[in-house]
Amino acid sequence: MTCVVAIKHNGSVYMGADSAGSDLYTIRTRIDPKIHKVGAFMFGFTTSFRMGQLLAHAFKAPDRDPRISVEKFMSTSFIDAVRDCLKAGGWASKANDTEQGGTFLVSYEARVFCIFGDYQVAESALPYEAVGCGTDFAMGSLFSTDGTALTPSERINKALQAAESFSCGVRGPFIQHVQAANG
Repeated sequence: MTCVVAIKHNGSVYMGADSAGSDLYTIRTRIDPKIHKVGAFMFGFTTSFRMGQLLAHAFKAPDRDPRISVEKFMSTSFIDAVRDCLKAGGWASKANDTEQGGTFLVSYEARVFCIFGDYQVAESALPYEAVGCGTDFAMGSLFSTDGTALTPSERINKALQAAESFSCGVRGPFIQHVQAANG
């Protein structure tokens, strides 16, 4: 299910998502959004609506000491807070002494990070990113519109439309949010 895309542009992050809730056999259009702002963070999730609900409504955003790099903060204090939130909400799982969460994009300080199920924090060298079953279609669209006169909002729409056209787990309506560098 899902396609969530993010674009870094002129000190802001633009994020868009579809509205599908699906499994292998069914799909429903949901009214609860897949993008949420929590303090200085903006989340766009895939994997589970429950995980997204916990990030949106139960996540306690840690403060970053400005002496600590963003990379170190995201990989330690931020991820620790995410793990605590998901465990407390009964969503995270543990097998063979390894914890598993879910996949989501997070914007922080005008940067885009992809958090994977093993809680790794990835930051692409590209100025855009996508997650969900529509990733490949959205990334192709974002690549083909990079450097064009299209606005970030238009590029996000095109990427989500491409994902909806070719992925059975992506469905409009599409939502978008923007977050400036200062939150």
